[in-house]
Amino acid sequence: MPQIQAGEPSPNFFLDGNFSPVFEERDTDEMEVIGEIPDDLQGHFLRVGPNPVYVFSEAAYHTFDGDGMIHAIEFSEGKARYRNRFIRNEGFELEQARGDWVYKGMNSLMDPAPSRVPEGAPNSKNLANTAFAYHNNTLYALHEPSQPTVIDLPSLSTVGPTDFNGKLEHPFTAHPKIDKQSGEMMTYGYSFQAPFVRYSVIDKEGELVHTTPITIPRSIFMHDFAVTEKYTLFLDFPITLDIGRAISGGPAVDFEPQYGSRIGVMPRYGTDADVRWFDVETGVVIHTANAWDDGDEVVLLASRSNTADIAGAGTSEGNNLQENQGRLHEWRINLATGSVVERSVSETPCDFTRVNDDFACHKTRFVYAGIFNTERAFTFDGVMKYDGETGATVEFRYGPDRHGGEAVFAPKRGGTSEDDGYLVCFVHDEAAHQSECLIIDAQNLTAGPVATLIMPFRVPYGFHAGWVGTH
Repeated sequence: MPQIQAGEPSPNFFLDGNFSPVFEERDTDEMEVIGEIPDDLQGHFLRVGPNPVYVFSEAAYHTFDGDGMIHAIEFSEGKARYRNRFIRNEGFELEQARGDWVYKGMNSLMDPAPSRVPEGAPNSKNLANTAFAYHNNTLYALHEPSQPTVIDLPSLSTVGPTDFNGKLEHPFTAHPKIDKQSGEMMTYGYSFQAPFVRYSVIDKEGELVHTTPITIPRSIFMHDFAVTEKYTLFLDFPITLDIGRAISGGPAVDFEPQYGSRIGVMPRYGTDADVRWFDVETGVVIHTANAWDDGDEVVLLASRSNTADIAGAGTSEGNNLQENQGRLHEWRINLATGSVVERSVSETPCDFTRVNDDFACHKTRFVYAGIFNTERAFTFDGVMKYDGETGATVEFRYGPDRHGGEAVFAPKRGGTSEDDGYLVCFVHDEAAHQSECLIIDAQNLTAGPVATLIMPFRVPYGFHAGWVGTH
């Protein structure tokens, strides 16, 4: 089919409205600012997401399939500069050269149309469209079936995928954990074949130094995990992957609660034999917030829902958003007694959970998250802050017809406490057809933005955000 028409109406939810892609790559410092950009906000705000150019089937397009595009704002000395760039891995370049689709997408794998993948080319596209990691002064754009893609800062040009000098032998999660105290990055990958999960540690110099398989009974969609100072936590929750099911006409990804939920706990440099499994209430976790050690206990905070609609990304007919929109949840696993205590800690439906990255893998008081619109899938209407000390949740709502993405925590230059910083996010006003970047004081959400950047170009809704500070 022809190239997707940017900004044109579509019967596919994820190609319509502000989900529609943009094709121009821009670079500008000409933005209207309402309020004042703080002088102590120094660094790069980055947001990645799907931005499809060619699709095999508009009707069957899944938002996970979109070509990766980064939208970035560089803040320095009270000024801002915006750039957006496609991530140009091999699959993207093949389609650019052909001027049409080469890869069919996850909902069309069984379509009988002949393959267009050239001999010797990758079987699937490394879209690098999901999230970021910044480790050892290197920015990675991530796509969990693939290798991480190195991106140059500040240009956003694509350096290309890396296998860590041949040592990375498994896919690389979109959500690795970086312990800034030790300098290590923990990662894993899941697959359709046994071993269904493999885990690795990358040291502070960027060397992959430890890999082990993790045995679980079936292939699952394990989108996130968690790490403490001492332990790594694996979430064996029942979102199953089944190619045979897809061949017979069912979904490749489905929620099968009969398999239950459990959390595996393993020392950071442990092996498969060291994993201890703890049964928990059956449910779904897509994104964790943080985890830490507390005496004999391991504490995990994450957004937990009762069910999931991964195949339809929340848009399936008859889908119950109340059941598959998460709420912040806490698990306390006692490694001495084997007991698990879990509880819901906030009633606000939320996901895209974040903490101050400087404290990841160690105890945090605060969690930030996007507040779900309870009527429309994959839509955030505000940002929240949960205080683990008081149990309070405070919220800032964007307003009618205004929806946003992941709000990332940006520490103030010279900040002195965990929440001494800003929440930065993109928002789109659907009535005014206007994209904005909001800068919110993390210590005073209810006051609203200290600065709003009126974007001169539309910024489509996307996936995850990142912050790379400069000093």
